[in-house]
Amino acid sequence: MIEKDSPIPIYYQLQEQLRKQIEDGTLQPGDPLPSERDLSETYGISRMTIRQAMTNLVNEGLLTRSKGRGTFVAEEKIEQPLMKLTGFSEDMKQRGIKPGSTLISFDTVAAPANVAKHLELDAGTPVYEISRLRTGDGAPMAFETSYLRQDGITIREQDLEGSLYEAIEAQSGRKIDKARQTIEPSFASDEEARMLTIEAGSPVLLLERTTRFHNGTVFEFVKSVYRGDRYKFIADMQR
Repeated sequence: MIEKDSPIPIYYQLQEQLRKQIEDGTLQPGDPLPSERDLSETYGISRMTIRQAMTNLVNEGLLTRSKGRGTFVAEEKIEQPLMKLTGFSEDMKQRGIKPGSTLISFDTVAAPANVAKHLELDAGTPVYEISRLRTGDGAPMAFETSYLRQDGITIREQDLEGSLYEAIEAQSGRKIDKARQTIEPSFASDEEARMLTIEAGSPVLLLERTTRFHNGTVFEFVKSVYRGDRYKFIADMQR
């Protein structure tokens, strides 16, 4: 019940009631929530108040909105450690999740200036450009665009069906050793939202990584956009 005479804001009361139902399992991941209209009639409060409570829970990652379908309880987030270098497929397999990949484009392009800088090449140098939609158990997880140097590496389309890192190590005879990665919050563009089946402007995690072989040679620059409602990154720290 909503206590309309309480000093606690009505939107906050509803927000916490929904949170409790999610935490105690009354509402399960993937369950649809009633419409704003239905909730408004059930609780006798305005749809604007309903919308504020649900938006707060969406921003926290407990709910997710799907355009044209409604609002749902978010799936449990996948944890990825920040201290270990793994490819997407390797990471999914370690968590008992079946990795999947849909190839969007695969071509040789002239490296734009910012890409060439990351790959330590001259602008305009031919590089591989690979765009893929990465999935876990069939659900969209990330939209990824990779740029790879071509000197000493030959990428075939069949190499993109599984772990690209494993294919590169096997084909080049070189060990992938380390990477530098940045993570920042962002909002999904129209294309990213379409690929990830989320609303444009939804919170996402933007990752950029430069990866090197054991001898220090950089071979890859990758930009990945992860669904903010399905992923979280963790780091163990010690003082």
